[in-house]
Amino acid sequence: MMAQFRYEARDVRGRVKKGTIVAPSRRDVIMKLREQRLKVIDVQEVPQTLLTKEITIGNPVKLQHFVIYLRQFATLLKAGVTIVDATRILAEQTESKALKKSLLRIEEQLRSGQSLSVAMTNDSKIFPPLVINMIRAGEASGSIDETLDRLADHFEKVHRTRQKIVSALAYPIVVGIIAVIVVIFLLVGVVPTFVSMFADFGAELPSITKFVLRASEMMQAYWWGVLLLLLSMYGVLLLLKRQKKTKYYLDVIVLRMPIFGGMMQKAVLARMTRTLSSLFSSAVPILQALAIVEEVVENEVIARVIRTSRDALERGESLTEPMKRHWAFPPLVTQMIAIGEQTGSLDAMLAKVADFYEAEVEASTDRLKSLIEPLMIVLLAGVVGTIVTSILVPMFDIFNHIQQ
Repeated sequence: MMAQFRYEARDVRGRVKKGTIVAPSRRDVIMKLREQRLKVIDVQEVPQTLLTKEITIGNPVKLQHFVIYLRQFATLLKAGVTIVDATRILAEQTESKALKKSLLRIEEQLRSGQSLSVAMTNDSKIFPPLVINMIRAGEASGSIDETLDRLADHFEKVHRTRQKIVSALAYPIVVGIIAVIVVIFLLVGVVPTFVSMFADFGAELPSITKFVLRASEMMQAYWWGVLLLLLSMYGVLLLLKRQKKTKYYLDVIVLRMPIFGGMMQKAVLARMTRTLSSLFSSAVPILQALAIVEEVVENEVIARVIRTSRDALERGESLTEPMKRHWAFPPLVTQMIAIGEQTGSLDAMLAKVADFYEAEVEASTDRLKSLIEPLMIVLLAGVVGTIVTSILVPMFDIFNHIQQ
């Protein structure tokens, strides 16, 4: 377990130096300072508080930073730089603070004699099981540089697919938020100014105007309730996603959605096949590879099928039988995997499936963008137009009454 230590030491010229070091123990800090020709005066462990303790949800390192790290790591190793020195160099260069701290901890463990895969295991929040197991296989075969290149390729393609999904979903979400803000502004800031005018004339208001005025009154009185309801719904959704049983049903809903479901299904299948292909090409045992994919696939529906396929494989049955019986796996996936099993080229077949579905996701996102943009504009115009119409119609009646 790594900890942070505050030290005070004196250099060869007698000048006092102060700073902090991340190390497993106080003894390691003293040894490291002595290696730097510093005379130790005092070393104290920095206690963790709510302000200093790192609280992270998910992986704290951005995917693009992680890809750059893997690619540069492979380049340094191919250039003949040792793993320890390469780790130190990358810790100094990376823009990610979380990755920098992790690499400094890994450097300390490498210098103490631990292997790279073991050191990464101690930082499982940064390095997922896929990376650790492929690095372990690369250490056994003596091809860590090739493994790192393969990992970089894998995460680059995963990142590209994820960005396509995000770009497709971002537009409707942003327009939806803008629509909500505009509606709240109109109901709270604009509509109330016309209420007294309508009341003075005492005219019979149209149904649409009565509806909008009632909505305005409710929004002014219970705006905090609406905000609380939205936050509560978001909190409940996060809690449901953390439970495997409820997450399964949420993932079923996502995959069955009329417009986005097909795109999300293709994205999950691309991630699954790409990960399996990367693991198989690195000589990771098939049962272990399936267990890793089950953890990283990020969809409980697909994860359950993979779990069933792994159990079937342990019984000596075919890997594809459970997949053929499930609605989430198209025939293309099962047929290509079956051919790979028969020909012994499962990694190549899975890579082809991943390439196909990644291309499908890209095409689907482009089609969705062209379809959603006009729909969202029409929706926003309809909502705002309804509110504006509810104000203009009685105003025209009032003007006509005045003229008469």
